[in-house]
Amino acid sequence: MNENLVKECEQIMLSEFSEMHGQIKLLHEERTNLFDALRQLEEANLEAGGSVIHSSLGRGKYSECSTTASSDDKQEFEDVSEEDEPSFHDTKEYFNEPNIGSGSNLSNNNSGYADIKRRTKLPDPAEKEKAVSLWSMIKDNVGKDLTRVCLPVYFNEPISSLQKCFEDLEYSYLLDRAYEHGKSGNGLLRALNVAAFAVSGYASTEGRHCKPFNPLLGETYEADFPEKGIRFFSEKVSHHPTVIASHCEGKGWKFWGDTNLRSKFWGRSIQVEPVGVLTLEFDDGEVFQWSKVTSTIYNIILGKLYCDHHGVMQIRGNRQYSCTLKFKEQSILERNPHQVNGFVEDVAGQKAATVFGKWDDCLHYVAGDGVSKTKVSDPASNASLLWRRTKPPLNVTRYNLTSFAITLNELTPGLKEMLPPTDSRLRPDQRHLENGEYEKANLEKQRLERRQRMSRQLQESGWRPRWFEQQGENETFKYTGGYWEARGHKKWDDCPNIFGEFTEEQLADSA
Repeated sequence: MNENLVKECEQIMLSEFSEMHGQIKLLHEERTNLFDALRQLEEANLEAGGSVIHSSLGRGKYSECSTTASSDDKQEFEDVSEEDEPSFHDTKEYFNEPNIGSGSNLSNNNSGYADIKRRTKLPDPAEKEKAVSLWSMIKDNVGKDLTRVCLPVYFNEPISSLQKCFEDLEYSYLLDRAYEHGKSGNGLLRALNVAAFAVSGYASTEGRHCKPFNPLLGETYEADFPEKGIRFFSEKVSHHPTVIASHCEGKGWKFWGDTNLRSKFWGRSIQVEPVGVLTLEFDDGEVFQWSKVTSTIYNIILGKLYCDHHGVMQIRGNRQYSCTLKFKEQSILERNPHQVNGFVEDVAGQKAATVFGKWDDCLHYVAGDGVSKTKVSDPASNASLLWRRTKPPLNVTRYNLTSFAITLNELTPGLKEMLPPTDSRLRPDQRHLENGEYEKANLEKQRLERRQRMSRQLQESGWRPRWFEQQGENETFKYTGGYWEARGHKKWDDCPNIFGEFTEEQLADSA
């Protein structure tokens, strides 16, 4: 072929590509401007909608502590046919998460976090991973509690269950918003934002197939995030059963609870039943309580591994409003998985608002009842956005951690010197896994699991949690205070080095 002809063809192609690039750039700018305009319109709609929803004080028909779904509540959902359930095809893309920041009412004198830029990616792995068959590791444990099964570090993600509890607070701005709505007298919008917060904690589980590290007895984790206006603390307070207690302070609210995960392996799936009550208390005395729904991991042996959450969640308020949410279990041929729908009702049992969405995407509401046939994809829909999941990070790893989760195990400058020796960030096997040092991580995990086996003996001999206390046998562990004060003075004399080497006396006792 003639060389001049080839060059001419190349020039024509470059010219066409240049023109197409310019058109795409123009379309992108127009799309961005449209999204900005629609976001402003949506925020205005939220404010306008909130101004016509009034609340009145009074005690709800549910007690503070009851979070179990009643037979009437379950029947209400069972009576809804498949045709009547909301559809979520092509959910409105122009609904953007409101950019609601929250200033902190907490003192940052001892923080050490102020003006710290948090990381956006994990360290590059130092070694190449070796594939391991999950089935070969757990085939002999069908029907057993998987919290007692020792798996190689390959099946872990580089965060602990203590840090996983804090991950549920990624969208804590919803509680800030709820506080402000209640403060202005709008109890319904407060309840709606609490419901959105309860759903939002599940969003980070989508695509996450690895197991968090099981903490050692007495292991702790702190998170001081002044940019979010919150500080969080958790501790493993029991080894058998495994119980994790946590406490978080925010702008005008406190959130606490304990969690005991009972997991069973049934051959093709792993089912996790959370046991425990979560409590949210606002400064004005309004309290909401709920328990988490069941989570199941499917296709352990064959097929694409995925996680689903299902069951009925009761969010009980001690004043005017309570909320009932149904997490629909995904079927084999489900076209619209991860659906959540429910309602907020007042003290008289009247539905004040209906909520619907997906736990891995977004949640909307409309005032009153009768939205079951509303499609979010319908531009004429009068549904208002409560919450939308943030976009995934640019630096994706096999763990599929969110941008928020990537920051949880980070040792920011000056932080290590402030931490007690029990903090999860100092756990060596977890740190080695984060750095991609898999051989070292496995060796450290085996060493710490041997130490973990001593925990039961410690617990039976009268060991007590350092920072939490249980008032009664079936009561929730509550934070006793003092951690942040000790941190300010770096006074950790009564916190043992739980990740350290064994002494000869300890080795003899464990034999």
